[in-house]
Amino acid sequence: MREEFVVKVPIRLKPAVTAAAAAAAATVVVAALAAPAFASTASASTAAPSSGHSGYSGASHAVFVQTDATSGNHVVAYHRAADGALSPAGSYPTGGLGGVLGGSVVDHTASQGSLTYDPWHSLLYAVNAGSNTVSVFAVSGDHLALRQVLSSGGTFPVSVAVHGDLVYVVNALDGGSLHGYRVLGGFLVPLPGSSRALGLNPGASPQFTNTPGQVAFTPDGSRLIVTTKANGNDIDVFDVGFAGYLSAAPVVNSEPGTVPFAITFDSYGHLVIAEAGTNALATFTISGHGTLSQLDAVGTGEAATCWVAPAGSFLFASNAGSAAESGFTSAAGGQLTLLGATATDAGTVDASAAAGGRFLYVQTGGAGIVDEYAVGAGGALSQIGSVAVPDAAGGEGIVGF
Repeated sequence: MREEFVVKVPIRLKPAVTAAAAAAAATVVVAALAAPAFASTASASTAAPSSGHSGYSGASHAVFVQTDATSGNHVVAYHRAADGALSPAGSYPTGGLGGVLGGSVVDHTASQGSLTYDPWHSLLYAVNAGSNTVSVFAVSGDHLALRQVLSSGGTFPVSVAVHGDLVYVVNALDGGSLHGYRVLGGFLVPLPGSSRALGLNPGASPQFTNTPGQVAFTPDGSRLIVTTKANGNDIDVFDVGFAGYLSAAPVVNSEPGTVPFAITFDSYGHLVIAEAGTNALATFTISGHGTLSQLDAVGTGEAATCWVAPAGSFLFASNAGSAAESGFTSAAGGQLTLLGATATDAGTVDASAAAGGRFLYVQTGGAGIVDEYAVGAGGALSQIGSVAVPDAAGGEGIVGF
């Protein structure tokens, strides 16, 4: 890891679990357990999974997919077999509505991270873009239990980031905004005074290319990063300070013409951005002051390169306009090598790896299908099969284990 990444992590105070705090959390608890919709699948367990210590994962052998349906958002669960094949395990209403950004066709939230897993607490966070809410599920294996539905603190939430007990949501409309939460007793509690306006042009059109693409923490949790796509062509870096509060304003890193969209980190800790404007992946270091220095940028040769997912030592970029998944390797100095492209179903959007990077699951928004691949030793993708996700055309959000 390069020296630029050695940043002192501020001490964050965990709020004490008091009766008043528990009561406040209880006001937003959804008591009913969402029952699976697949008749052939056993009902979800009502018992909450173990949680609370670092590294514990309540999810196992599962892939969860968000539909973003405007008639009622759902998270659809699949069981992952040893060979990577998926089979239905249940469909869980989020208690909210999906939403559609203007101009979008296969990517209605035009974002990455709309469905996010919290391994510290065995929780799954789903945005309800059409309801301006976030849903919280407890995860046990491939089963979910809806615990909570609460305000996103803004309009049209599209992405969720988590680090330890701290959670931030980015809202896409009305100029964009961030809102923070603490995890307390398995529930989200809003962090007073944590909202930050992004100051984007609220009238920029079309919406799907002029709204935030993702919010993500750096691996050490000391920074929070937001991409603005064409509404500024910026990568905003906030400091995460005492008790989880963000700096009043971000360091704005301008990347003209690149349309920075999705965020991840390679195995060496470099920031990786999918650039929709140049159809490329780019790697960066982050200085102690929050400024970015580009290390490399390599084009996919495909169209609408918007999403990026790590799978073991590989990176995979989704190309919505080409119905293809592009593979990359990243070196210790941040240099990228394109491995080639693999065909997918129409409207390639979000992707997620599972089983330590041995499998890759690619969400395609054209017809709401998830394509299943095995990841070979050299990064080659071999298709296992595919599953149709009910009411998921144009949907985004996938998490695999």
